[in-house]
This record gives sequence, structure tokens and C-alpha cells, in this order.
Amino acid sequence: MTSSPDEAQRLRDLARLRRVRDRIDREYAQPLDVEALARGANMSAGHLSREFKRAYGESPYAYLMTRRIERAMMLLRRGDLSVTEVCFAVGCQSLGTFSTRFTELVGVPPSTYRARTVQPAPEMPSCITKQVTRPIRKREAPAGEAQLA
Repeated sequence: MTSSPDEAQRLRDLARLRRVRDRIDREYAQPLDVEALARGANMSAGHLSREFKRAYGESPYAYLMTRRIERAMMLLRRGDLSVTEVCFAVGCQSLGTFSTRFTELVGVPPSTYRARTVQPAPEMPSCITKQVTRPIRKREAPAGEAQLA
């Protein structure tokens, strides 16, 4: 069965987008921007942003920040680092931007999350803990309501 040239190009583009997503997952704590990601995928920044959003439902920057916030949640649950230390450990350069994005995704500021969070029961597998505590994407956290029980 043969595919059309357009279909073959679409599949190549999807493979490049997966590599970009994988790079974000691996290097979330490194200084990454859309320009650098686009260069690595041999695409323009605008084209990468449009195609990434079409494929994954959010921009590369939003995806990167979601990964950083997920990691920050884990570090804050541990309780041995301050909010500022966590901010820089996950690759954010601005405490204000980190706190704003954290609040948008999780529903509470990082300091409140850290103060309220209790380590999960030891018998809970880490894969379940990650799923239960995963931040809400696309600014869906209810305003003023904590996501913690």
C-alpha cells in the first residue's frame, strides 16, 4: 500500500514533533525556548508552534511549563526545598512566572501547595501518585479552590 506525498510529509512532521516533545520531557530543567526547539527540528519557530499545538493541543512553551510544574509538585511534596529552590531546580528563571503558572495549573500557589501536601501513603505506587497529582492543563484549575483534599 502506498501513501501520498502529503501523507508521508505529515508522518515525517509528526515524528519531528515527537522528538521535540521528547526533548522537552528530557531537558525540562535546561534553558529551552521555542527558537532552540525549532532549530533542533529544522523548522521555523512559528511553524513548530502551530504544528505542535495542532498535534498536542498546547504550545511547546505551555507543554514545557506543564512538565516543569509536574516536577515542581514532586519536589514540593518532598518538603526539603524552598519554593525558590524548586523554581530554579526545574529550570524556571523567574519566581513570579513560576508561581503564576503553578497557580494556574494547580489551583493554589506553590507555597500553599507545599504547606498542605502530605507525602502519599507508602503503599501507593509512584505511578498512581503521579497520576493523582498531575496538574490540570490549559488553565482549567478552578479559581480559589485547592486541588488538595
